[in-house]
Amino acid sequence: MATSSYPQIIQGGMGVGVSSWELAGAVSSAGQLGVVSGTALEVVYARRLEMGDPDGSIRRAFDQFPLRAMADRVFARYYVAGGKPRDSAFRPVPMYTVKPAVALQELSVLATFAEIWLAKEGHNGPVGINYLYKIQLPLLASMYGAILAGVDYVIVGAGNPAQIPNVLTKLARNEEATLDLSVQYAGAEDRFSARFDPRALMGDAAPSLRRPAMLAIVASVDLAKGLTQGGGEAPDGFIIEGATAGGHNAPPRGPLQLDSAGQPIYGVRDEVDLSEFRKMGLPFWLAGSYGGPEQLRRALRAGAAGVQVGTAFAFCRESGLAADLKATVLRQVLAHRARVRTDPRASPSGFPFKVMDIPGTLSDESIYQSRPRVCDLGYLRAPYKTSQGALGYRCPAEPDGVYARKDGRPQNACGRKCLCNALLSNIGLGQRRGNGYDEPPLVTAGDDVVNLAAFLPIHDLSYSAVDVLETLLGERAQALVA
Repeated sequence: MATSSYPQIIQGGMGVGVSSWELAGAVSSAGQLGVVSGTALEVVYARRLEMGDPDGSIRRAFDQFPLRAMADRVFARYYVAGGKPRDSAFRPVPMYTVKPAVALQELSVLATFAEIWLAKEGHNGPVGINYLYKIQLPLLASMYGAILAGVDYVIVGAGNPAQIPNVLTKLARNEEATLDLSVQYAGAEDRFSARFDPRALMGDAAPSLRRPAMLAIVASVDLAKGLTQGGGEAPDGFIIEGATAGGHNAPPRGPLQLDSAGQPIYGVRDEVDLSEFRKMGLPFWLAGSYGGPEQLRRALRAGAAGVQVGTAFAFCRESGLAADLKATVLRQVLAHRARVRTDPRASPSGFPFKVMDIPGTLSDESIYQSRPRVCDLGYLRAPYKTSQGALGYRCPAEPDGVYARKDGRPQNACGRKCLCNALLSNIGLGQRRGNGYDEPPLVTAGDDVVNLAAFLPIHDLSYSAVDVLETLLGERAQALVA
């Protein structure tokens, strides 16, 4: 990548469907790096098809897929003409295992292909996709779908993505790729791997492909050095994300200590020495409270290629977040009542997770306590080695008795929230249970949420992705970074 080709602004890959193709397309068509979220796209697309694909965008994207028979199968499997009844439940999508069914792999490939294709439609700007490495099982099929659609950047965080550069190289060659899995209780002699063979799925329809660049989200110099000096393919760059960013945060280094509000305490050991990154010779972007022109100027002067901005885009018109949640948060901001806290227990992943306090969502303790514990999506299930040596799957947010039967410790389940169902509710795709219970949302944002008023026009409660870019890169910003 030539220096001149680096975007100064990377739009963050947020939540499930918040970083939608509409948002990524708006950012990319304006010349910066738009990013879609790669998390749970299988369920997002299955549910949108059940709703009847009202704007026809899924059918339009599927029509561009190189293997028409596969696209038609996936469409027919989930599409409901006119949409399902509003008070009925969405049909289940199978959970991923180490050996997923072919039909599930097809759904992953098609959903990701469509999301990238739609984000790239009508312009020549770069488009990226963001993944949580913690969610390993769908990665191979999903990344192949993204490569098929011509994705330009693959961005991976929430773990050590050392295997991903080589995986991308193999998938771009239509070669079988393997991914060694993180398995609890596995011994040094154990190896559990996921496999994906593009040609087994695509046959002779597998086209020539271009390998995308890979950016690793890191929170320490040690991890970055390990990725560049480990002997395998290195990332093409880094996003250095601080603890004020939204969504999942890296845990503090050293023993976990909490402040008076129950939040993890980050200290000197968690500060990143940017001079070490400059020595590595790879481009890097700074993330976490970099949503203003002054912050962009500071990043550029520190040697960064630019910044990643999430929260400012999460609440703009083009994002996938439900309109009522956007309005609620923006009203809180204008009234100086917006509050974000870092919850060390909320996420089943074990990573600290930023939570906004909003009535009627899972941040409300009464809502959390009244929600029946259920795990029917399974993206944050962790593989573990059973006493019989087999591979099992468990989630600390699943029903207590189920988790206990899988040798899960009760203290590890305390306070865990079902992010899978909540994040789908955030984008209007929440499940309705048989008893009329609707899954509640749970909104995440970075500490920068309190500054969103800077993007709001006078007498308006909404703003666009272009408004964010113009604030960051307008004449005033250009003078600051010159």
